[in-house]
Amino acid sequence: MDNLEMQYRKLGDTDMRLSIISLGGTGYGGLYGEYDEEEAAVTLRAAIDKGINYIDTSPFYGEGRSETFIGQALKGVPRDKFYIGTKVGRYKWEVTQSFNFSAERVTQSIEESLQRLQLDYVDILQVHDVEYAPSIDLIINETLPAVHKLKEKGLCRYIGIT
Repeated sequence: MDNLEMQYRKLGDTDMRLSIISLGGTGYGGLYGEYDEEEAAVTLRAAIDKGINYIDTSPFYGEGRSETFIGQALKGVPRDKFYIGTKVGRYKWEVTQSFNFSAERVTQSIEESLQRLQLDYVDILQVHDVEYAPSIDLIINETLPAVHKLKEKGLCRYIGIT
């Protein structure tokens, strides 16, 4: 199987060519149970070495644990070897505390995510689970303008919605 080459696809109108297989960060948040972090870090770096270049995470995944793990595991990996996406809007497992789409929380969230990831920017910043927002007006009039400002500041390159 070592003779197989990773395939890549251009993502929409971006300059990113993403591997057709990506690495999801939910498991690194412990949502599927505990795992050996040393072994998982070796696996993450091996995936990048084999050509997987997109990592998806969220502050919701383990309430920051996934981002923290990924940030530590990526130490020493050149930034041009991977793209990374994280999310804003959903944070806690407890439903009554889970969602906050306010501009203030969105801005605070990306700053916290960047600290945990040990990065200066993410490639894609997605508004997470917009269907749970109290109103679409909040997303349109507050969340998206805040995310756009974060893009203008260089904290994310592209914006998405899940």
